[in-house]
Amino acid sequence: MNEHSIYYANCPACGSAAIQNQIQAIDYTVSKASFDIWHCNNCSLRFTQSIPTAAYIGPYYQSANYVSHSNTQKGLIHRCYHLVRSHTLNKKRKLVQKVTGLNTGALLDVGAGTGAFSKTMLNAGWSVTGLEPDDTARKNAIQINHIELKSPETLYNMQGESFDAISLWHVLEHVHDLHGYLDQFHHILKPAGKLIIAVPNYTSYDASYYGAYWAAYDVPRHLYHFSPTSIEQLANQKGFTLNRIQPMWFDSFYVAMLSEQYKNGKNNLLAAVWVGLVSNLKALFNNKKASSVIYILSKK
Repeated sequence: MNEHSIYYANCPACGSAAIQNQIQAIDYTVSKASFDIWHCNNCSLRFTQSIPTAAYIGPYYQSANYVSHSNTQKGLIHRCYHLVRSHTLNKKRKLVQKVTGLNTGALLDVGAGTGAFSKTMLNAGWSVTGLEPDDTARKNAIQINHIELKSPETLYNMQGESFDAISLWHVLEHVHDLHGYLDQFHHILKPAGKLIIAVPNYTSYDASYYGAYWAAYDVPRHLYHFSPTSIEQLANQKGFTLNRIQPMWFDSFYVAMLSEQYKNGKNNLLAAVWVGLVSNLKALFNNKKASSVIYILSKK
């Protein structure tokens, strides 16, 4: 514990003191350091303990393998990621249009990475504001997608009721100011607007199968590890109603491929496909068991 890290005496979501050390995971992407993951017995959130502060977490994102920032296509896993991305981008666009009931509107894309989804929505006629904290990712967004993303600090200065949709695709787990962000989302979302949050789900089959090797723990970049219960409680606390949830079917395979590499030191495609398939089969009968879950929220 030092001045550049954050130690939680209470759950960062619900504030409960009923927390305990649950599991230890390694940062396989950058530092190879290990981090403790704690569990809240009240809301069921898990969170990474002794995380770097917002000012000091930047170096943990500096890896050519961090695909959402670098856009890398090196290696089998990242090539697979790019193969399905155009399909998933269109599915996300259709989802936004479906849940808002709008063909075009105003979108805030938070944690936009290199701007792929922002560009997809711009091309569909939407007015898009994209936020991205990483300097490299913002530069790549200009070079790759010809889109200029803003710094996240601009979020706090935005006008009330100005967006039809706010999207966070695997972003909320990275946000230091969890409560500040959700409060501001409530403020800037139009009365009929939709907040769309996609996060990994530690209650999935692939998470239980891989345990500490589960790639979606991704410490210390993932500050929080959500369950459907913890998301619903947090949303309710912040003035949102959970309308629906749906699985992200490809995530189980992608996460399993990375997890196999972490666990065994090599790609085992067949094993990863099998684990991903079993995880999805379980989620077919219960969406709350998917490897990653999309939550559609509206204001109360």
